[in-house]
Amino acid sequence: MITSGLMTIDDLAGYLKVTRRTIYEWLKLNKIPAVKLVGQWRFKKDKIDAWLDGQARHN
Repeated sequence: MITSGLMTIDDLAGYLKVTRRTIYEWLKLNKIPAVKLVGQWRFKKDKIDAWLDGQARHN
């Protein structure tokens, strides 16, 4: 369960039900909103939810 607004790659992979490899591929292609803090990727849950809503509208 995600208690704070920031998720790790593992948190996000579980939340979206995709592999870590998929997350890294999306990061490489700048397809997903993320921030790098102290060399580690973090994802804001509200930004991810908004991104998902946008993806649903495009498909």
